[in-house]
Amino acid sequence: MASHRKSRPAGTRVAGIRTPALATAALTSVALLSQSANAAPDADDKPSLEDVEKKVDDLYRQAESATDKYNAAKEKTAKQRGRVDTLLDGVAQRTQKLNEAREKLGSFAAAQYRTGASAPDTATFLLADTPQDYFDQTQLMDRMTGRQKIAVDDYATQQSETMHKRQEATESLETLTETQGDLKTAKATVQRKLADARALLSKLTAEEKARLAAIEREKQQEAARKAAELARQQAAQRKAQEEAARQQDSGFPSAGSGSSSSTAPADSSYATKAEKALAFARAQIGKPYVWGAVGPGSYDCSGLTQAAWKAAGVTLPRTTYDQVGAGTTVSLADAQPGDLVFFYDDITHVGVYIGNGMMIHAPKPGTYVREESIYYDGESSIHSVVRPA
Repeated sequence: MASHRKSRPAGTRVAGIRTPALATAALTSVALLSQSANAAPDADDKPSLEDVEKKVDDLYRQAESATDKYNAAKEKTAKQRGRVDTLLDGVAQRTQKLNEAREKLGSFAAAQYRTGASAPDTATFLLADTPQDYFDQTQLMDRMTGRQKIAVDDYATQQSETMHKRQEATESLETLTETQGDLKTAKATVQRKLADARALLSKLTAEEKARLAAIEREKQQEAARKAAELARQQAAQRKAQEEAARQQDSGFPSAGSGSSSSTAPADSSYATKAEKALAFARAQIGKPYVWGAVGPGSYDCSGLTQAAWKAAGVTLPRTTYDQVGAGTTVSLADAQPGDLVFFYDDITHVGVYIGNGMMIHAPKPGTYVREESIYYDGESSIHSVVRPA
């Protein structure tokens, strides 16, 4: 093997000490190896599991936001389509009346032709661009009979109203085209975000998926702990309120009774409605989340809350950012069963509060309607609580 060794450069070692030239070369080699080692993960270009989880969650949230836009555009499109249909029906009715008025004027023209009458020239009226053109160009109106004047006035009215209706219908059709475009854009955005999320998840190994599931379990455990803490706080508040009520009934003022309480329970009529809404929501547990769905087989988040409160006789808007304004905002500590809990700064998610820090909601694509802590995505994700009735 010695025959394969390269000859050592002169002056490589003196009394165990490297020469400056070789020391510099060695340091350079070490630096290059270190750079290569550090560059290896970048070359692999594989994100960490935490990055994947965050990216997937972001994509799901973006999909929910786009779903709300889709829902709004769908609702607007449906209303606009109804308006267009109504206007087109109006155009058809006006056109029929215009044709009837034209036929009546035509009968006068035919009668004049048969009798040889020289005035008024109804045929000339029918050939004019507008009734006003005819009146401006002739002075035959004074020579018309009463029946002829009525026929001319009717024709002029029907023509004007028909033109107006046609213009309205044209403008409404243009608006409908715009809303259909918004609907198509929102739908494409939702589908793209969901496809991106699926693509990221498909690249994970079985081990990485298991680790991701473990991270999710840890998040759920923390969320359950926070929910239990809120439940204890609310129980303490209720106990304090009951004690204050007993003190007041017995004639002894309780401590702090001079100040108003913001944690008074909801009235009985609200509790009755909330009970119906919650009963409906519980009956939907296990049904799949489908974006844009309003039941009965599947739901998105706002579709579930809308359907639940509809069962209680309360009509809510379709989208989360409209539902958040459809009631009275209360504090989280004051939340009552049936209240709506909204999430994120852009208000893209909502669930029905059931008490003790828990809610029923349709979480995201790939999941099912379920009970879950309101802290499922961290305390900072909670936007507000709204009492809808």
